[in-house]
Amino acid sequence: MTRFPTAKHLASWAGVCPGHHESAGRSKNTKVRPGNPYLKGALGIAAMGAARTNDSYLQARYRRLTARRGVMKALVAVEHSIITAIWHMLTTNSPYHDLGGSYFTQRDPERATRRAITQLNQLGYSVTLNPLGNAA
Repeated sequence: MTRFPTAKHLASWAGVCPGHHESAGRSKNTKVRPGNPYLKGALGIAAMGAARTNDSYLQARYRRLTARRGVMKALVAVEHSIITAIWHMLTTNSPYHDLGGSYFTQRDPERATRRAITQLNQLGYSVTLNPLGNAA
């Protein structure tokens, strides 16, 4: 992996990095780079499998991105996450450590709370929150 100084270089070579086409401050719709077709195909299959794996970080990332960006862009983002993890595993000689499906909820619990309250309000419920006291 010494050929690629960073994970971003590997992602760019593989063709799974996001395009950056900006003109006059406006971002244009773009496709991903043309990269190694064999690696891109294998990463696509791996990303689809990872998106269907229960309670994993990659599934949580796929679901969050699918809601905002769509299925195909979410799959490319998961491919990018996979190849970044591969680069780190090969350069540091360490095994893969999954962050878990609840990673984003644990990272920002207030955001998850606001989202749940908003969803309940949209369903027609009025919500009041009472924090649980610590049983000591």
